Amino acid sequence: MDIIRVDLADKKLVHRFLHLPFRIYKNTPQWVPPMLMDERARFIIRKYPFYKHSQAAFFLAIQGDQSIGRIAVLDNRLFNEYNHEATAFFYLFECENQPAVASKLFQAAFVWAKSRGLNKILGPKGFTALDGFGLLVKGFEFRPALGIPYNPPYYVDLLEGLGFEIASESVSGYMDATMKFPQRIHELSLRIQQRRGLTIARFKKRTDLKALIPQLKSLYNGALQGTSGGTPLTDADVKALTAQIVWFADPSLIKIVLKTNKQDPDNKQMVGFLLAYPDISSALQRNGGRIFPFGWISILCELKKTDWININGAGLIEEYRGLGGTALLFSEMQKSVFESGQFHHADIVQIGVENQKMQREMENFGISFNKLHRVYQLNLV
Repeated sequence: MDIIRVDLADKKLVHRFLHLPFRIYKNTPQWVPPMLMDERARFIIRKYPFYKHSQAAFFLAIQGDQSIGRIAVLDNRLFNEYNHEATAFFYLFECENQPAVASKLFQAAFVWAKSRGLNKILGPKGFTALDGFGLLVKGFEFRPALGIPYNPPYYVDLLEGLGFEIASESVSGYMDATMKFPQRIHELSLRIQQRRGLTIARFKKRTDLKALIPQLKSLYNGALQGTSGGTPLTDADVKALTAQIVWFADPSLIKIVLKTNKQDPDNKQMVGFLLAYPDISSALQRNGGRIFPFGWISILCELKKTDWININGAGLIEEYRGLGGTALLFSEMQKSVFESGQFHHADIVQIGVENQKMQREMENFGISFNKLHRVYQLNLV
């Protein structure tokens, strides 16, 4: 067995790296292939936003003529500067159930990370703040929400066998159209909006939404204040998010919380957001993650008929948290799922387990948490 660092100019090696999961998960009906177009973009240094400020290395385990494992290791300078750390991320880890293979892949990642002065490794954690994170440790029987990691159960043993320890955990929840949502939450949301001068911006056309997306940078970065472990969005990240939303988002599912300036009512500041998308996982499973030449047709059809929605981003800037702010987001979340009549199922993704108050409130509303993801860490010194 050999561990090879992938030369990003070598199209054959890149192809092998990208297509290994299709063999690992060929008998796993829950697995959703990623969009291969987006996956390939990570290998184009001159275009991919991450490489404007950070670096990454990709390793492939090869035995004979067969790929049997892979890993990416990242030096995310924005994360380290913001959190005052020297931490590497590992990501895109896939491996056969062979501890020796996993060990050699991670050893290659460790060497690369230490050569860059990094003293800890953390993951699975991706290239941008928009990537799903963590290793799935509960809920293997369920299909993942789009972009959220899925892996075989034995990955837990592979990592813990190498000495990795738990850094953080997150839960994902499910709700359906039969859920009885308390009317008092909608009433509280309305009172909070009136009392604090807040309104909810809703959109009908992608062009209207596209004009506001660039402001999400300051809003998202403002929502990070008072927290740790996050990475601020860059202009390039926002540009990529805009392209993603224009491509397959339903504008009516994107909600922006606005604060009206009393002295200047026409001046409204973004103070919160709720991001939800129609789930196109079934289309990706049918077309194997391929958009071209005809995969996009399947995706467009799925957007119109899917009855699943993914709620994968919500936040308020620090001064608007609490005092009913949570009720406002819950109210809009419920409306996003059911007001259109198209959707009957919702995945609410990756809420930190430390946020026990929010979990209790959601459980009281009938939301069940059926998946658990875990981020692992290991000191390199």
